[in-house]
Amino acid sequence: MSLTGALSSAISALSAQSQSLSMISDNIANADTTGYKTTSAMFEDMVTASSSATSYTSGGVSVSGRANITQQGLLSATTNATDVAIQGAGFFATTDASSGGTTFYTRNGAFTTDNAGYLVDNGYYLEGWRTDAAGNVAGGTSLQPINTQVASTSGSPTTKTTIAANLPSDAATGATFTSSMTVYDSLGTANSLQVTWTKTGSNAWSASFGNPTLASDSSQTTGTVSGSVAITFNSDGSLASTTPSPPTVAVSGWTDGAANSAITLNLGTVGKTDGLTQYASGETTPTVNLTNISSDGLAYGKLSSIAIGKNGVVDATYSNGQSIAIYKIAVATFSDPNGLNAHSDGMYSATVASGSATLQGSGSNGAGTIYGSELESSTTDTSGQFSNMISAQQAYSAASQVITTVNKMFDTLISAMR
Repeated sequence: MSLTGALSSAISALSAQSQSLSMISDNIANADTTGYKTTSAMFEDMVTASSSATSYTSGGVSVSGRANITQQGLLSATTNATDVAIQGAGFFATTDASSGGTTFYTRNGAFTTDNAGYLVDNGYYLEGWRTDAAGNVAGGTSLQPINTQVASTSGSPTTKTTIAANLPSDAATGATFTSSMTVYDSLGTANSLQVTWTKTGSNAWSASFGNPTLASDSSQTTGTVSGSVAITFNSDGSLASTTPSPPTVAVSGWTDGAANSAITLNLGTVGKTDGLTQYASGETTPTVNLTNISSDGLAYGKLSSIAIGKNGVVDATYSNGQSIAIYKIAVATFSDPNGLNAHSDGMYSATVASGSATLQGSGSNGAGTIYGSELESSTTDTSGQFSNMISAQQAYSAASQVITTVNKMFDTLISAMR
C-alpha cells in the first residue's frame, strides 16, 4: 500500500543522508591532510516498475560516493627539501616494500629519508628511474625505490684538462717556464702535476710533466708520469699542431692504490686562438701567461643532503661541493583517474575502471609538472562542506517527519477499523 511505500522511501532518505553526512564528516576531518581529495555524495532516485498514471508507488533514493581524485589542490612551499608536489595530472608511484612490493599511487608528496636511505611516506617507498650524473635516465625504464645510499660518497678521476695560455714568442730558444694543474685519481685524491714549457725553436715548444705530488704536501710523490707534447704554432700565433694528437698524459702507480689515469689535454683548436697561443709578451723577462686551466674529476666527498628539484630530479649534494642527479621521479597517469581504488594514507591502486598506469616524465605527454619543496593541499572547502552539512541535516529531519506522519496515518487507519 502507499503508506508502506512512503515509509520505505523515507527510510531510504534517512540512510542516504546518513551516508552523505559521513562523507561530509570525512572531508572536514581531512581539511589539512596533504593531497586529500574530497568525496561528493551523488543521489539517485529509485523508481518501481509498478508506477502508472493512475497509481504511484514510491521508490526512494540511493546514494553513492564520487571521489574527486582529479581535483587540483593548491601547492604550498615547505622547508623540507624532499617534499614534492604535482601541478596537473598524475600521481607519484610508490611501493609498500623496498623489494617485491605492491604498487600504489598517491598525490601526497610528504617524503622523508629513512635510516636506510629510502624516500618514504608512512611506510610507502617513492619510486623513480635511476639516472646518470647529468640527470638522464640510465639502466632501463623500470622503476625502483629511490635509495639515496646508492651515492653515499663521490669522487671521480680527472680524464680531461683544458689549458688556455700564451707562450711568449719573444722567449729565447731553450727557455723554460713552469705551471701546475690539479688532477684527481680514481679515489678522489687531489694531486698537483707540474708542467714544464720549453721553447725548442722558432714557433716550436714542448710540454713535459713532472711526477704528481700530493696537493696538500708537495714533498710526497704520488705516482709516475709518462708522456710529453710537441707543439707548433702558425706565423699568426695560432695553434698549428700537437704531437701526439690529441695529447695525453698517463699516470701510473698511484701510491694510494688508485687506478692508472689517462688524461687528455685540450690545448685548443688548430688554427684558432681558443687555447694555446704564441704572441710576444712585451716583457723584459718573458713569462707564460696562463689564462685558464680546468680539469674534470672531483675530490672524495660524503653525502650531505638530498633535494628534489623541478621536474622531479633527485639531487645528491656532497661535502666537496659536488651536486649530482641520482634519480628522476616518474608521473603515473591513468585514462580514468576517478576509477582508482582509494586506500588509507592517501594511496590509490589501479582498477579495471581506471586502466593501467602510464609512466611519464614531469610535464611530458600530458603529465603534470613536479615541484620540489612543495606540497599539495587538501581540496576540502570547509565553508562548502558546512553548507552541505546543513542541507543533509534538513533533509534528514524532513524524512524523519515523513515517518512520524506515516505513523499517525497508520494510527488513524487502525482507529477507523475498530
